[in-house]
Amino acid sequence: MRDFHKFIDGFKNFRQFYYDAEVNYYEALRDGQHPKALVIACSDSRADPALLMGCDPGDIFVVRNVANLVPHAEEVGRGDAVLAVLEYGVRHLKVEHVIVLGHSCCGGIHALLHPEGTPPDSHVAQWVGIARPAIERLGHSEADPAARRRDCEEAAVLLSVENLLSYPWIRRRVAEHRLSLHAWYFDMEAGDLLAYFPDSEQFESLHEHGLHRDLACLGAHLQRAVEIG
Repeated sequence: MRDFHKFIDGFKNFRQFYYDAEVNYYEALRDGQHPKALVIACSDSRADPALLMGCDPGDIFVVRNVANLVPHAEEVGRGDAVLAVLEYGVRHLKVEHVIVLGHSCCGGIHALLHPEGTPPDSHVAQWVGIARPAIERLGHSEADPAARRRDCEEAAVLLSVENLLSYPWIRRRVAEHRLSLHAWYFDMEAGDLLAYFPDSEQFESLHEHGLHRDLACLGAHLQRAVEIG
């Protein structure tokens, strides 16, 4: 019960130091939301995108699921929550950026790599199966288990970005330069936020390289992929 009361006390602090202190700001939010970015993040309690990115209410439109996955258009099920958020964010809110945010020590990717620990008929097993092509791309590696899990975590982020382009209405906005797609990764051990840079074909620190390089290179890379495809 102590942890539960922490949530109640937390709301009291929010009300006092944020809501009541920023009355005009919250009045404006009641009139509508205009986030510039949509974030697809993991449900993991340790990787809150708003906290990691220092966001205020109204900054980001968010969907969270096990292992931050996006199903391919050919595999998406009826009533899929991820697709509903993508559709609303891209078509109605007209966000300018979509960020797939993965992280280290991901339990969903662990379940994918070790299916023997999850019943095959479980919802978790079925869901993380979306990322199975990421394992297939890695092939048989001699890397230690921790390194292989990280490789798979990063590959799953890139796979989800690719799957975003399987939806014509997302693909079209990228082609029209009205939407940029980003692959980010939170390294909990190092306390660092990384992005995928196509020129090096690696995830590298945003802190070291800066956000502008990420936007330029990744956007150009995805644009070429759309044109070639």
